[in-house]
Amino acid sequence: MNPFSVTEIVRLALVEDLGPGDITSRLTIPYNRQGRAHLAARGDLVLSGLTAALETLRQVDPSVVFTPAAADGDRLTNGAEIACLAGPAISILSAERVALNFLMRLSGVATLTAQYVAAANNPQVAVVDTRKTTPGLRLLEKAAVRHGGGRNHRLALYDGVLIKDNHIAAAGSIAQAVARALKRAPHMLKIEVEVDTLEQLREALAAKVDMVMLDNMGPELLRQGVKITREHPDPAVRATILEASGGVNLTTIGVIAQTGVDIISVGALTHSAPSVDLGLDWE
Repeated sequence: MNPFSVTEIVRLALVEDLGPGDITSRLTIPYNRQGRAHLAARGDLVLSGLTAALETLRQVDPSVVFTPAAADGDRLTNGAEIACLAGPAISILSAERVALNFLMRLSGVATLTAQYVAAANNPQVAVVDTRKTTPGLRLLEKAAVRHGGGRNHRLALYDGVLIKDNHIAAAGSIAQAVARALKRAPHMLKIEVEVDTLEQLREALAAKVDMVMLDNMGPELLRQGVKITREHPDPAVRATILEASGGVNLTTIGVIAQTGVDIISVGALTHSAPSVDLGLDWE
């Protein structure tokens, strides 16, 4: 994770919440008052966001000592201690909400991801995220997916070619869109095509793409798509990576994971993850 990006993400969050200063803490607490606080889980969760929380405290006051009792990716139970904070009381209280917001949101993503990975119940299938992330938090949310046992799809529009239905419509056909991409893309860049019918799948395989996204197909269509691909006469085409996407939830992912696809992408990992409950209590 790019540390410069995390620094900027945290800076903007502090501008939004802290602004020129915490009026309540400044008016009620002696300037030189020192203190300690303990951060704990208020429910079972998968932890994520320590990097952002630590950066929040660093930007507010580098003299605050943040001592973690757990690591990102740890499975914690209700009441488990996450960290101890020690230092100027005003600084700790001024940073509290932003630090907790990062931890609660990102641990929510990690926790939901772990639930999807468990529901898939197939270590041969990767559960991956999408670009349906909170604006400005993508790097942190994608790290949270990894902490929950998932994997990342492309980071953004610039690091992978994914030819979707609107690209196909604008280009004229799958064949034309892929041909143009192959002609102009760097040789290290993978090309994926989204299809929603078996006819489109055959067209994508004929174009010899690296990956095919089988979009909004039920389990039976997914099985047929896998069969078409794996029984293709060309060995290179048989190795095409197949991704299932659309209509994936905790109830359906187990069945989808048994169809033979290689990847299941789940937008809900980031766009629908509920924040977990954490508490910061003064000692």
